[in-house]
Parts: sequence; structure tokens; C-alpha cells
Amino acid sequence: MLVLPIPLAVALVLAFLACRFVLLRDGPSLFPMLLGAAAMQGTLISLVQHYGVAALQPVLPVTAALVPPLAYLAFRQAAIRAPALPGALPHAAAPLIAALAVLLGRGSLHWLPDVALVALYAGYGTAILFQARGREDLPLARLEAGHLPRRIWQVVGASLLLSAASDTAIAFALMSGAAWLRPLLVSLTSSLALLAVGLLGLVAARPGSVEEDEGSDSDETVRPGTDTQIEADRELMARLDSLLDTGGACLDPDLTLARLARRLHVPMKQLSAAINRMHGENVSRHVNGYRIRHACKLLADGHSVTAAMLASGFNTKSNFNREFLRVTGETPSAFRARLSTS
Repeated sequence: MLVLPIPLAVALVLAFLACRFVLLRDGPSLFPMLLGAAAMQGTLISLVQHYGVAALQPVLPVTAALVPPLAYLAFRQAAIRAPALPGALPHAAAPLIAALAVLLGRGSLHWLPDVALVALYAGYGTAILFQARGREDLPLARLEAGHLPRRIWQVVGASLLLSAASDTAIAFALMSGAAWLRPLLVSLTSSLALLAVGLLGLVAARPGSVEEDEGSDSDETVRPGTDTQIEADRELMARLDSLLDTGGACLDPDLTLARLARRLHVPMKQLSAAINRMHGENVSRHVNGYRIRHACKLLADGHSVTAAMLASGFNTKSNFNREFLRVTGETPSAFRARLSTS
């Protein structure tokens, strides 16, 4: 009877998602590459651990080393800034390092591939967690999604750290004579890590172009709290409010911090800091406030909750309900019912 191991089942799901991204051209270009690499890794793990194809064992560390740099570059492309080719080239060293570790890891140096993979997964996982944590609003993530993109990327970073921890646990299991634990640890932890990669489908969006993000990390030298800064913040907020309200920019479901800053001709950090100083909230909450107020007008005019949601720049009902409750203190259905009875 043919058995379908968990890693292979996960690989099939990831392969389907990769094909979907390619066919629909939905999301950053590195997403299908990352999903394809993860699907290939799940397939190879299944062939080696469950079907006994031992000849592929030396290939596993090399293919595994493809996932962390691709995850990091996809994170940068989807959330922060599309990586330029020269800056991305050093990341190609990851599979080369793993291949070298496999070639040298013989005899007393059999531990080299494990050490290389632990270092790669831990390093890239930490980098994603650090950069995702340090940004309240990811520049290229859709503002209507709120904290969801950042949290999912944090899950991806944590999953890379989990893989590093599992490789360490496998090494200790082999050293202690508990080799029987290896297939179980590999199957479970690799499947969890690969599923975390699959979660990226929830945050896939067409990112802003390189030009939209170019130069936006710079910041003005005016010190916060000075009269000049306060006046500059007020002027910027007036321009922003005009763009969001009368300009209708808030209704764009693909609006990002990068696009908003570009339309205002200011650096992203300046815009984000001004909103925080003037309103005590981040960019996504500020923009979603305009969207919810627009939705309230539509509901008052008799539109359905779904129609008001879609016409106000929201793509998912969960985000819409959450933001509606935050802004108005009641759910969209309760708001509509209250208006109908008054």
C-alpha cells in the first residue's frame, strides 16, 4: 500500500501554491521560487526518510540551504524593499556553503553539514524576526491587512529557528545513540517549517516597485518636539488627510506605506513618525479609520455589509470587522441594525 508521508503531503500543497502564483502572477516574483524550493525539500525528505532512497541523502543539506535565503529575500521583496541583483548575490553562497560542508563532512567531520544548516537557518530566521519586529508598518504590505503580514513573517522567521533547533536535536540524538528519533524529528519539524512558508499565501500582494521605495529610508534632521517639527507635521497631516479623504486614496485595497509616501513626496519614516506624533497611532490604523468612516456612510445609505467592506478598501471580512469594532465600538451588523431601527 502506497503511503503518503506528511512532508510529501505538505510538498504537494506548496507545489500547488507555487503554480497558482506563477499562473495568476499574484504576489512577489520570489514567492513561487521559495514555495518551489520548500516543495522540493519536502519531496526529497520523503524520498530519503520514508522511501529509503539513500542516494539522495547528500543532496538534502544543499537543497535545505536554499530555503532560508529565499525566505529572507522574499520577505524583503514583499514587505520592505525589492532586493537589487548585486545585493542579492551574496545570498547565493548559502547552498554553496552547504555543498562544501557535505564534501568536507566525512569521517570525523561528519557534523559539518548539520552545523552549516543550523547557522544558516538560525541566522536568516533571526534576521527576519529582527527586521519584522522593528517595523510597526511594513512599507510594502497592504495597510488594510493591519498586523497580519508582520505576524506571519514572524512565524516564518520562528519556523527557521525551529528548523535550526531540530537539526541540533537530531545531532544530539545521533550522538546519544537514539538514531530512531531522526526520521520523526525530521518529518515533524520540517513539515511545520514548510507549512509556515505556505502561510505566505495569506500576505501575498503585489509589492511596490523599487522606485516607490527608493530613498524612503532617509529621514529629516528636524528634531521632534520643536516648533518647526510640529508645523511640518501639521502641514503633512493636512496633505495626507486631503489625499485620503477627498482624493480617495484610502479606498485602494492595495495601498501601502511606500505608495502613500511616494504620492506625498516624503520619506516613509517621516510620514510614519508624523502620524505617530500627531495621532498616536501607526499608518495602517490611521488609514483604516478613514476606510471605516467611509463604510459607515455606505451602511447608513442602505448598502450591505459586504458591499460596504469591498467599497471601502478591505479585502477580508475579518480585518474589516476587527477595524470596524476598533473605530466604532460595535460590529458592522450591529451598526447597520441600529441605524435601521432608529
